[in-house]
Amino acid sequence: MNIVTPLAPDPNPRPADAPSAERILQNLSHPVLAIDRDGDVTYANAAAEASFGGWIIGLNMRDLFSGFALASTACDRISSMVLSTKKDLSYDASLTPLGDGLSVIDFRPSAKSLHPAVATDLDDLTGLAKRNMFMSHLTGALAKGVDAAIAVHCLDLDRFKMVNDTLGHGIGDLLLKKVADRLTGLCRKGDIVARLGGDEFIVLQHGVRTPADAEKLAARIVDLVGRTYVLNGHTINIGVSVGVALQAGLTQARDALRNGDLALYEAKRAGRGRYRMFEPGMDELLHRRREMEIDLRRALALKQFEVHYQPFLDLASDTCIGFEALLRWKHPVKGNIPPLDFISLAEENGLIVKIGEWVLRTACKEAASWPGDLIVAVNVSPLQFKADTLLETVASALEKAGLPAHRLEIEITEGALLDDTDNVLDTLAALRDLGVKISMDDFGTGYSSLSYLQKFPFSKIKIDRSFVANANADSEAILRAVAGLGTSLGMAITAEGVETLEQLARIRGERCTHVQGYLTGRPMAPDQIATFLAQSNREWKGEPE
Repeated sequence: MNIVTPLAPDPNPRPADAPSAERILQNLSHPVLAIDRDGDVTYANAAAEASFGGWIIGLNMRDLFSGFALASTACDRISSMVLSTKKDLSYDASLTPLGDGLSVIDFRPSAKSLHPAVATDLDDLTGLAKRNMFMSHLTGALAKGVDAAIAVHCLDLDRFKMVNDTLGHGIGDLLLKKVADRLTGLCRKGDIVARLGGDEFIVLQHGVRTPADAEKLAARIVDLVGRTYVLNGHTINIGVSVGVALQAGLTQARDALRNGDLALYEAKRAGRGRYRMFEPGMDELLHRRREMEIDLRRALALKQFEVHYQPFLDLASDTCIGFEALLRWKHPVKGNIPPLDFISLAEENGLIVKIGEWVLRTACKEAASWPGDLIVAVNVSPLQFKADTLLETVASALEKAGLPAHRLEIEITEGALLDDTDNVLDTLAALRDLGVKISMDDFGTGYSSLSYLQKFPFSKIKIDRSFVANANADSEAILRAVAGLGTSLGMAITAEGVETLEQLARIRGERCTHVQGYLTGRPMAPDQIATFLAQSNREWKGEPE
C-alpha cells in the first residue's frame, strides 16, 4: 500500500523543465488518490479513475473502498499513517517503508492544492486486494493469537486457461471480474478477498468458531464460482479448487499460505471442483509425490516402462478379437507401481504426452506381429490432444510398425472433450479418416456422455465397470439402455470389468457385443499372447472343462 504524504516547502527548487507532480501522478500505472483530513477524495489520477470506474472526486474513502474487500480498520490505519507522517521530501519518486505493509512515495509536486494522498494496493482488474495488502492483514490477524479465529482459503480456477485460449483475454478478464464479484458477495464484512495474480485468489475469513465454519464457506465458494457465466453472449462453465488452512498452531503468514497451498494441491489431485482442509501429513504426501516425480522422469529414459495387454472378447463368436494396451511401471527398488499411483502425476507435470507417445509406438509395433486382424486399443490422455501432435504421432507409429490403421483403436474418456471440444472433435475426425477406430471409455461416469455421441460417430462405447459390478435394477437399466442406443447408432458395446460367469450371463442378456475383464483374461506380457491365443476359450462360454 503506497501513501503520498503531505507536502513540505522545497528549499532547493527544481529546474523549470522538471516534470510536475500532476504529470508524474497521472503517468503512474497504479491508482493514486488525494484525500483531505475527513477522508474525502480531492484528487484521482487516471489509473485511479479507471480502477474505480469513473469520477470519484468528493467520495469518502470508506465508501469508495467498501466494494473492494478493504476492511474499515484498514481505512483507519491509512488515515492515521497519512496524517501522522512528518517527513522531508526529496525530488526522487522513491519508496520508504513505514511498516505494516505501507510505504511512502516521496514526491515534490508543484501543485499546492494536493492534500495527503493514498495509493491503495488493489488489483487493477478486479479491485481486490493484492498480495502485500493481504499478507499485511493476515500477519496482523495471526499476531492476535487464537482470538483472531481465522481461516485462509487458497483458490485456483479450473479450466480458466481454456477460456483465454478459445475466447480471448478480453473475455477472460471479464470472467475474472465476475469471479471477484461473486467472491466478495460471499464474504462477510471484515473478510479480505485478494487476487494473487492470474486465476489465483485467496480469502481471509474471520470469525471462524469451528472448522465447520470454514468448510461451509469453502463449499459455498465451490458452488457459486462454479455456476454458469454468460459474458458477451458466451456461456462459460469453469470450476474452482479450494485449499483451506485453519489458524490452529500457526504464527507465521507464510505457514498459513503453505498449508493452504498443500490443501489446494490435494483438492486438484482429487479431481478439481472441490475443497480440501489442510491435514497433518499432507506435506509428507507432497514430499513423496515429488520423489515419485523425479523417479517418473527417469523411468522413460531408463526403460522402466512396459506395455501389457488385456484381451477383449466378441460375444457373438466367443473369440478374442483384440487387446487393450496397459502401461506398467517396474521400478528397480519399489517394484511394480500401479497406474493409479502415477498416471495422474504424469498428467499434472506433462510427462503423459511423452509417455503416451511411447505407449502408442510400442503397442503398434508389437501388434504388427499378432495374427489376423487382431485389434490393439490404446488409451489417449486429454493432454495428448492439447499437444496438437496426436494425429502426426499416430500416423508415424502406424507407418513405422507397418500396422494397418483399421487394427488400431484409440480410446478416449469424456475428459478429452471437456476442453476445446471443437479441436478434439476435428482431431478425432482426422484419425477416423485415417482408418483408425475411436471408442469412448468409461461411458456413464461423466456428465455429458450422451451429448458427445451426437457430435461424433464413435466406433465403440465401453461401459464403465461399476455398472457391471453392481447387479441392481438401476445398473441393469443403464446397461440395457446403452446397449440399445449403441445398436441403433451402429456402435459396438463393450462391458468392462467382467469377472464372473454370472456377470457374463447378465451381459449377454443385455445385448452387449464385447466383453473385457479378468474372466476373459488378465493383462499379460507380450510374450504370453501367443500361448493365450492358442489355448481353449471353453471357460469364456461357461462350459465345464
